[in-house]
Amino acid sequence: MDTKRIKQIVSSPKEIEVTYNGVSVWIDQIHENGELATVHLRRSLEERSEVNIAELKEEIR
Repeated sequence: MDTKRIKQIVSSPKEIEVTYNGVSVWIDQIHENGELATVHLRRSLEERSEVNIAELKEEIR
């Protein structure tokens, strides 16, 4: 996924499903370098990870 689309998802009032390695995640923050984002599992607010945005996928229903 690209940085522009991630910014749209983060600022959207709609709930848009995003996955990382097949697991549903929330995007918490996009890093200034535009390559990494901080995400957490939808079911666990405590476990946060920094991931490459290219590995995030928008799930279209």
